[in-house]
Amino acid sequence: MAIASVYVSLILAGRRAFAQVPATIQPSVEAELTGMGFGTDGQPLQPVE
Repeated sequence: MAIASVYVSLILAGRRAFAQVPATIQPSVEAELTGMGFGTDGQPLQPVE
């Protein structure tokens, strides 16, 4: 979904918070962030040790 990628970019740039993403595309945005190794806060996920 192209709009999800836009929101991912905005979150990673610190210009939007995950809570500002429309509820209908939040699952797609979260999945894309996770797939890139980031949390919904735009910060890198910590590796499981």
